[in-house]
Amino acid sequence: MKLNDVFQKPYRLWFFCIFFLYLLLNVLFSGFYNTIPLIIQYAATVDWFSLTLSVLFALAIGFFIAVNSILLFIRYKQRKNCSKAGTLTGVGTVGGFITGVCPLCISGLFPLLFSFFGISLSLGNLPFKGIEVQILTLLVLVLSFFLLTRRT
Repeated sequence: MKLNDVFQKPYRLWFFCIFFLYLLLNVLFSGFYNTIPLIIQYAATVDWFSLTLSVLFALAIGFFIAVNSILLFIRYKQRKNCSKAGTLTGVGTVGGFITGVCPLCISGLFPLLFSFFGISLSLGNLPFKGIEVQILTLLVLVLSFFLLTRRT
């Protein structure tokens, strides 16, 4: 199975739908729509390198979630075993939602859920301000991609 299979006619539309749905949910869950006006207002103090890196990682995570989802579906239709890759894709998807678009500016679903248990969640306290979580998520999704595309 190859990456070209994802962009064949029946799956091309699904790729774009999954990709944009993931990005939309990520923006909504992380509350990034609230951050955009603040970025504009405080443009002089924004760490543009970290913000750009976070957005690029969020786009790459969305790309691999869409690709892996379609490859999982294709392998499922072919009746091939894909449990490891499916688990990794699920873990990567959750990791992508945890970090949001910008891990430093995250607000929304996951901090709210953790606050019910008395846990305060701030990825901004990590050494690289949460970008390391995005990198780990991306590595999990790339590993899942390689598991899905290898010949069995």
